[in-house]
Amino acid sequence: MKVKFGPVTRIEGHLNVTTVIEDNRVVDARCEGEMFRGFEIFLRGRDPLDAQQITQRICGVCPYAHAVASSYAQENAYGLQVSHNGRILHNLIQGANHLYDYLLHFYQLCALDFVDVTAITLYAGSDPDMVKLRNWVKNELASDRPFPAAPFLPRLSGRYIDDQEINLQALKNYLEAMEIQKKANRASALFGGKFPHATGIFPGGCTQKPTVDLILKYQSLIQETVNFYRLKYIPDVMAVAAAFPEYWNIGRSQGDFLSYGLLPFSPESQSRRLLAAGVLHEGRVDKVDFDRIVEDVRYSRYDSASGLKVRDGNLQPAPHKSNAYTWIKAPRYDGRMVEVGPAARVLVDYFTGNNRPLRELVNQYKALAGIEPMQFNSVLGRHLCRALSGLLIGEFLLEESERLDLGQPGMQEIRIPATGEGYGATEASRGALLHYIRLKDHRIEKYECVVPTTWNCSPRDDQSRPGALESALIGTYVEKPDEQIESVRIVHSFDPCLACAVH
Repeated sequence: MKVKFGPVTRIEGHLNVTTVIEDNRVVDARCEGEMFRGFEIFLRGRDPLDAQQITQRICGVCPYAHAVASSYAQENAYGLQVSHNGRILHNLIQGANHLYDYLLHFYQLCALDFVDVTAITLYAGSDPDMVKLRNWVKNELASDRPFPAAPFLPRLSGRYIDDQEINLQALKNYLEAMEIQKKANRASALFGGKFPHATGIFPGGCTQKPTVDLILKYQSLIQETVNFYRLKYIPDVMAVAAAFPEYWNIGRSQGDFLSYGLLPFSPESQSRRLLAAGVLHEGRVDKVDFDRIVEDVRYSRYDSASGLKVRDGNLQPAPHKSNAYTWIKAPRYDGRMVEVGPAARVLVDYFTGNNRPLRELVNQYKALAGIEPMQFNSVLGRHLCRALSGLLIGEFLLEESERLDLGQPGMQEIRIPATGEGYGATEASRGALLHYIRLKDHRIEKYECVVPTTWNCSPRDDQSRPGALESALIGTYVEKPDEQIESVRIVHSFDPCLACAVH
């Protein structure tokens, strides 16, 4: 039987997923991006310095990653030497955005897949927020309206955590996480100017000059966020893992892993980063080569040629194309499907041995869970990788903020050449993000973006091989084919951003 369980809720953008079920098992799956936007078309002919502003509008959740990737690309195209402070300010802004996004993803988008929200009706404490939530849920459960209010109700059929103390603590942390997200956003906005869509990020650095007051405010906000990660976020993920250990083996994608690396250590070398860049293939990590990336469009609603490299990318919409089922392209690396995102970041770094504290965290928690490293390629693995890498990022940001030079500017003077080209690669919270820019007569001649969810939610490629999420769904046992809470949990673990994917 064919079952659609879209539009998928608690994600960014419009995603439909079609599955074919036989004997309660998913035997085929298709991810369908249902919009077209065309950023790469309307960037043509514009002033290059518009790019880091316009591309932020691809996504309101991870705009800073697009601004930073665009800035990196422009720096390469201009031959711009970035200042000491400039690179640090980029890191401080982008890193805080990661901390916000991981919390949003786990608590507001995914926790309700596992936590029994009806446990709140048993709450007997005096916390005003919990009392308000208890009364709201009671009223909704007593309502005779066919569709109770989101996000807590209605909910899919299936097993949820049965320990009421764990449920109540998770719901309390759900509410607190929203306050901590505000703090991470404020930290980003101290240097970026605002959230979302920072005004201060430019090629070469940031327009906001660092001051003692700003640094101290930033450190205070990040420290609070780090404390929440350590004391509540990671324990909550492990509580879910203890209740649903089978999800260490559910939602496994069938490809390689790609990461561009995150947070450079210095302006002189983009290659040395807090989290390493690389392609993990059969236990070996190779360097990333952008020329090995192509985008297939056999099943995408485009008439442009298939298999084009990033610098040759072309966008010709074809809404009525035969056999096409999505507005998402199918990127492939060396002809192979790859997964990007938190598991890819952690696994690539783990197998390179790049970051000793991360390796120690991974070893500690895989021992607690009784799993092997490659089981991070799973629903629970993606959740834990976000939490562990967030803790690492937060501690790095506290150290990085101490390295700012108060006597130096935050950015360099920019001179735009008549011609040039450049790649800008970073890690958005959802995974590997690549921007490419080519200049002609001081204007943008070509601009291309290959974004994380384009990789993860890609359709079949020209050889009819599924994308990462499609492959992770295939083979999954579902108790109720018409609802598929198991499949929804897999989709949510990837944190799809369809606005990015159909940019």
